[in-house]
Amino acid sequence: MGAKRTSELIPLCHPLPIDRVHIQISLQGNRAVIECECCVTHKTGVEMEALTGASIAALTIYDMVKAVSHRVRIESTELISKTGGRRDVVTNLSIE
Repeated sequence: MGAKRTSELIPLCHPLPIDRVHIQISLQGNRAVIECECCVTHKTGVEMEALTGASIAALTIYDMVKAVSHRVRIESTELISKTGGRRDVVTNLSIE
């Protein structure tokens, strides 16, 4: 839902007809790693929607566990890869 509402949350983001959103949450030790993949058939990139989707998922996890501990931290949000739009491919492999 967060990815689909990006244009309502971020100024100057225009609404996109998102074809698919896939959120994957995996536990690595005491960390939750969230990956959000968005697909769209359009002339623009969809990275803001993916970043927003992952951020909203992180906030949702925080909301669910805050009764147990307020020491939960949301540490980083970064673009792993992107295809389409103005630039063909952007890849960030710093994700562990």
